[in-house]
Amino acid sequence: MDASDSPDAGATDASAAAERSHHPDRDRDPDGMLAEQLLRLTRRLHRIQSRQLEPIGITPAQFRLLRTVASYDAAPRMADLAQRLDVVPRAVTTLVDALEASGRVRRAPDPDSRRVVRIEITEEGRATLRSLRNARRAAAEEILAPLTAGQREVLGGLLSALVDGMPERHC
Repeated sequence: MDASDSPDAGATDASAAAERSHHPDRDRDPDGMLAEQLLRLTRRLHRIQSRQLEPIGITPAQFRLLRTVASYDAAPRMADLAQRLDVVPRAVTTLVDALEASGRVRRAPDPDSRRVVRIEITEEGRATLRSLRNARRAAAEEILAPLTAGQREVLGGLLSALVDGMPERHC
């Protein structure tokens, strides 16, 4: 039995919730406080993930690009990656340079156009992705550890509603 299962857990949770609900800044700007909490959580997750990715020798941005390259059925163009990641093409070039130097991706000529370069994931890149997925799960578990399974389910639903409700951004 953990602390959340004890008979006093509900009372403790209720008093903590009451304290939070009467915080003067939250009363004035609850949406601003929510935004601040999300930003703090995002920074914490980024720090944890960076710490776990460091031994693998990859940054969170490189991990995101590697996952994105792997998600395509056919090798994507640099412009495809920039659009999917919602970044400027120069940012993709820098990430591809680093991943290519480590042997995780390679540039390949497009068979239909000499001017187009495609980005292919290598076997080293696929092996790295497997390691990274484990590190990502460990980072998520560390962040989500204070939550029960039910709370995680509710949080997942809320986050999905926020992500699915976001308007498309166009650069």
